[in-house]
Amino acid sequence: MPSRTDPVTRTAATSGAAGFVELFTPKLVTVLRESYDFRKLRGDALAGLTVAIVALPLSMAIAIASGASPAQGLYTAIVGGFLVSLLGGSRFQIGGPAGAFIVLVSATVALHGVDGLILATFLSGLMLAAVGWLRLGTFIKFIPHPVTVGFTAGIAVIIFASQIAEVFGLTLDDEPGALLEKLPALWAARDSVTPAALALAAGTVAVIAGLKRVRPGWPGMLIAVVLGAAITAALGLPVDTIATRFGGIPSSLPAPALPDWTWSKVIAVLPAAVSFTLLGAIESLLSAVVADGMTGRRHRSNCELVAQGVANVGASLFGGFCVTGTIARTATNVRAGAHGPVAGMLHAVFLLGFMVLAAPLAGYIPLAGLAGVLAVVAWNMIERPAIAILLRSGRGEATVLAVTFLLTIFRDLTEAIVVGFALGSVLFIHRMSRTTAVHTQTPFVGRDEADTARPRTAWSGAGDPDVVVYRITGALFFGATASIGSVLDRIQDNHRALVVDFSEVPFLDSSGAHMIEGLAHKAHGRGVTLWLTGARRDIRRALVAHGLRKPLVRHATTVEAALRAEARR
Repeated sequence: MPSRTDPVTRTAATSGAAGFVELFTPKLVTVLRESYDFRKLRGDALAGLTVAIVALPLSMAIAIASGASPAQGLYTAIVGGFLVSLLGGSRFQIGGPAGAFIVLVSATVALHGVDGLILATFLSGLMLAAVGWLRLGTFIKFIPHPVTVGFTAGIAVIIFASQIAEVFGLTLDDEPGALLEKLPALWAARDSVTPAALALAAGTVAVIAGLKRVRPGWPGMLIAVVLGAAITAALGLPVDTIATRFGGIPSSLPAPALPDWTWSKVIAVLPAAVSFTLLGAIESLLSAVVADGMTGRRHRSNCELVAQGVANVGASLFGGFCVTGTIARTATNVRAGAHGPVAGMLHAVFLLGFMVLAAPLAGYIPLAGLAGVLAVVAWNMIERPAIAILLRSGRGEATVLAVTFLLTIFRDLTEAIVVGFALGSVLFIHRMSRTTAVHTQTPFVGRDEADTARPRTAWSGAGDPDVVVYRITGALFFGATASIGSVLDRIQDNHRALVVDFSEVPFLDSSGAHMIEGLAHKAHGRGVTLWLTGARRDIRRALVAHGLRKPLVRHATTVEAALRAEARR
């Protein structure tokens, strides 16, 4: 598909810097400016209906797995999904409850209760909006790919493990949250297996997988859940349903209300809110990037984060929980032919209609069927081709992937992201430092002479044994200063001058400048003249700011200019 950009994006690109309006104009405004007509509205309506059919069982299943009620999952999808599309910076983003949050949400419910979850969601919304307003969305994209693949796979394993009890219909007095504690508890309850629950879960998976193969355009998840509910009601199967566990779902949205809070409770749920913010920002921007890749459009990351923040605040006011961009539903929206954010807004409206009309029927849905849906979701979350590629890419990527995956499963999601990011950063620094090198002597003079159309032998200083010429290539930053400094420190007392060329240095940080400063003092103490040549304006400014000026050092535009000046001394 040919690449397309929105008018506001083109304006920002041509002006050289995006202003406030370019960064925070919702894509809904952009779409409506493009002569939005009935044909596009019809396409968005069909796409919205398609996504709503997919989102209906998912929203309830994710809520139940998170320790919330199925009604809360619907509130989150309706209110949060509407606000994400209304205010967001992506044309195709679909917001709602996401499987990636199951681990964090269930842990928050266990520690602080449902009220604590709603308060943490409210605070997370404020944080996300602040991150967007401060224009920090660009930095969220710097999470290394092995980290995102690793924690997504780890979350998938935890989601599947959380559904084992429902799949087998096990009876547990208190199911542990940690995986290493959960597995022995599940094994101890193996005598309570309910064959009907296992059959319903397996049948749900089979229907979803079969329809995906023979009728990929059909809503396999919804059909599987409806069939499971019909069979459960018709045969009176002895399994837990939404009605028996939760008393059904209401047929309307509750009245909005601020979360109950005290300062002590705010402090208590603050770590959870920070985790929601970090994961929500990563998930939503990753989903927006996927939509960009499918359509050739470009999203506005900071505008998207502000919308995610408002959506989380809005969802919490109606008793919902964490809202983020959902990759599967967003991709479904694109494939269904959506033209813009109206599709996402209508998806929320359709969900509200389903809740109003079908609330009594939802009570028949078996929890084993929803567990089968989440088992499929967990399987699809594992990016198997990406994992295979990363494992073949080298020990560095494989290590980051494995550490993030294991920490996600056995420790904590936030810890996994932080440690994985740190390992990825160290790996990047190590590789960048290996690309920085220092070379010496005459080839540089020859290259400089060729640039000025002079013969190679024009400057006798090039062959002067008392003048040493070095050229640094690559970024001179803290990761490379040790190796580069060890080479440059080899100053002999009988050298009259040392020339260090910066013409191929694209970046210099304070560590690199400090290293050159130390070299300058060493050379000055030994009576060796230090020349710094070819530095770009910003690099020269940084060098001068570190005191690298006369009489400590001398500056020249080229190596030849330094050699010429040194020859006249």
